[in-house]
Amino acid sequence: MILIPIPKEDFDPTEVSIPWKILKIQGYDVRFATPDGSISKGDHRMVYGTNLGIFKSILMARKDAVLAYKELIESEEFNNPISYSKIQFNDYKGLILPGGHAPGMKTYLESKVLQNKVVDFFINELPVGAICHGTVVLARTINPDTGYSVIKKHQTTGLLKKQELGAYLLTKLWLKNYYRTYPITVEDEVKQALSNPKNFKKGNSGLFRDSPQRKKHGFVVQSGHYISARWPGDVYQFTDVFINLINKNT
Repeated sequence: MILIPIPKEDFDPTEVSIPWKILKIQGYDVRFATPDGSISKGDHRMVYGTNLGIFKSILMARKDAVLAYKELIESEEFNNPISYSKIQFNDYKGLILPGGHAPGMKTYLESKVLQNKVVDFFINELPVGAICHGTVVLARTINPDTGYSVIKKHQTTGLLKKQELGAYLLTKLWLKNYYRTYPITVEDEVKQALSNPKNFKKGNSGLFRDSPQRKKHGFVVQSGHYISARWPGDVYQFTDVFINLINKNT
C-alpha cells in the first residue's frame, strides 16, 4: 500500500491524481491521509481555471489531470482518508508527498504531526517521493538523531524559483499572493535544509510538461530511497521512477 498525505484543501490536482491513477493501474493500493481524517478537495482554480485570465491554458491543470481528478474524488480510498495521527510507516511500501501552492496547503506544510510520521519513512529508508511543495515538508522534517532535515545529505529538486515567481508575477495584479505560499520560495527554503546548496538540481527549462508520450520533458532527481520532482510538468516521469523504486524495494 502507498500513502499519499494531503491537506484539508487546495492540493495540486495533477500531483495527486496522476500518481494515484497510475499506481492503481499498476495494481497498487493507495491510502490518503488528511490532518483530521476529513475528506479533502483540490485547488479549484487548478481544476477549472477560475480567474486565471489569459493565462488559463498554461497555468491550470491539463485535461488528462482534470479527468483523473474527477475519477479520484469519486474513489473509495479518497473518500475514506485516515488522519495524520493514525499513520504507521510499517503499513506502507512507500510515501508520496504532493504539492500545491494555495493557502489551504498550510495545514499540510506546517503539520508537526505529519512531519513526525514522515521521519519514520526516512529513517527506515522506505521509498519517498516528493514533488513541488512536497519537498518543503521534507525540508521541515527533522531527524531527531541528528537535529537536521532528513534531506540534509541528499540531492533533490523542488519547485524552481523561476517557476514560482514567474506564475506569481503573471497574476499578482488580481490574484495577489495566490502563487506565493510563503515569502521564501520553495527553492530557497529547500536549499537551506541541505548540507550543500549545489545539491539542489534545477534540471531542464521547466517550461514544457511531460506526458506518457514525452516523459523526457520531465525531470526527476533520485538520491538513494528518495526521489523528487519540480512541478506538475514532471509528474509522469516522477511516477515512473517512484514505481521502479518501489519494485526494487519489494
